[in-house]
Amino acid sequence: MKILVTNDDGIRAKGIQLLARLLKPYGQVTVVAPSHAQSGMSLAIPLKRDEKIFSSEIIEEDGIFWQHIDTTPGACVKFALGRMFKEEKPDIIVSGINHGANTATAVCYSATLGAAAEGAINRIPAIGVSMDTGHPDADFSAVEHYFPRIFEALVERYKVVNPRDGIYYNINFPYLPTEKIKGIAAASMGRVHWCDEFVANPDGTWHLEGVRADDNDNVPDADHKLVDQGYISIVPHRIDSTDYQELSALKTIFPL
Repeated sequence: MKILVTNDDGIRAKGIQLLARLLKPYGQVTVVAPSHAQSGMSLAIPLKRDEKIFSSEIIEEDGIFWQHIDTTPGACVKFALGRMFKEEKPDIIVSGINHGANTATAVCYSATLGAAAEGAINRIPAIGVSMDTGHPDADFSAVEHYFPRIFEALVERYKVVNPRDGIYYNINFPYLPTEKIKGIAAASMGRVHWCDEFVANPDGTWHLEGVRADDNDNVPDADHKLVDQGYISIVPHRIDSTDYQELSALKTIFPL
């Protein structure tokens, strides 16, 4: 199996270093990740033709190939597909392990999920992996324990799910000791928003912070709710975000 790994915390982050090692038993791992943190970039790519992008040399360490690119995670995937995997696509793309949860509507901003979405756009199986802590030296023991069986199950699922459908998976781990995790749960994307997001600095500038607030229409299997309760959540996402029920209604108003 040919596995492409990326993230949005940068190539030196503890999460991606562990993820590459966890995936090594399953095949040939190639890491193409941002040189620096790119959180909140979603599916952003550099479109300015005069914007130069630095790429490092490819380094092989313990059977894993590493390269960092001074660009967004989505663009890292594009670069890898157009260069290292030009002749033959990877079998799967895995993005993470992100230092911080990517649950609920946070996925709209997440570059971890943006990289997975780029894989799905290219009809390649793709998975995003996150843990609910921003600590740079986080304890990933629970990921080490649970991730292999989740990965194996999703690889099997992709034998049924057609990558042409643009489906990709979003896994979130609670930040708990392994023995305190309640289990693994299939989930839906929760609904939240943020309040008081821009905070003033003494010098007159601003920084983004904010407080997460739940929307009132969350269902019991909302991913952020399950993670808060101690479950590992898995949400299936799809590139096609068309609301087909509303499309049918619109066609009665605007018939072709």
